[in-house]
Amino acid sequence: MAVSARRVATRRISNVIFVAFCCLFTVLALTALAAILYSLIVQGLGGMNLDVFTKDTPAAGTAGGLRNAIVGSILMASLGMVIALAVGIMAGTWLAEYAGESQFGNVVRFLNDVLLSAPSILVGLFVYYILVKPFGSFSGIAGGVALALLAAPVITRTTEDVLKLQPIAMRESGVALGSPVWHVIREILWRGSASGILTGALLAFARVSGETAPLLFTALGNQFMDWKHLGRAMTEPMASLPVVIFQDALTPYPDLNRLAWAGALLIAASVLAVTLIARAFAKESSRS
Repeated sequence: MAVSARRVATRRISNVIFVAFCCLFTVLALTALAAILYSLIVQGLGGMNLDVFTKDTPAAGTAGGLRNAIVGSILMASLGMVIALAVGIMAGTWLAEYAGESQFGNVVRFLNDVLLSAPSILVGLFVYYILVKPFGSFSGIAGGVALALLAAPVITRTTEDVLKLQPIAMRESGVALGSPVWHVIREILWRGSASGILTGALLAFARVSGETAPLLFTALGNQFMDWKHLGRAMTEPMASLPVVIFQDALTPYPDLNRLAWAGALLIAASVLAVTLIARAFAKESSRS
């Protein structure tokens, strides 16, 4: 009895110490997060005005905004997401419905996991050598491809996992009616997995929207925008919010520093909005 009571007391003390450490580090993490959000909101709102959305990036000491950087980010992220959705959904579908546990399928899954955790700067360097250096110019297209390479693994993994959650009875019922497998996938499985796939796409977009390193190697930046020919502008160096934030934050000019804070607030707000939408779709998917 004495040994048992001592053991119980030791476990209780160990549990109290463990819970105390968990609470301590949770408070520290929340305090750091609150400090970051406070500085971002205060500094970001201080640099926010109508010029941010109506004027292009300026030189130091002149009035300007982030219009070209905002549009450039939207264009490159849109191109990247179109490519990533096409590749990710098809690859995830093949892994879930055709590859099974084959050796080649396992190799593809392993490579997808490697790309999923690859540093973004390596992706930017890779795209630089295949789309920038051979053509002799940075471009928005190269930036979009770099973002696609970062987003595609997320969508691939999400698509595979969501399709595997679909009941086998859905596949069997479709085949029993005489539909080919590809038709069952398109009309039944994809429709049943639509909210989960969309959630993965939104999370992928949230990941790539703030990437800076790959865009430095591919799109570089541009203070000017050909508003009449946006398609042509994609073949030239293009501004983006992350790169403008990186460049303006390092300058000694207060006006450019304020623009950097405003851009950071815009990215944080967009990522937060996308994350909330993704969580809402995830809850809806789990209920269904």
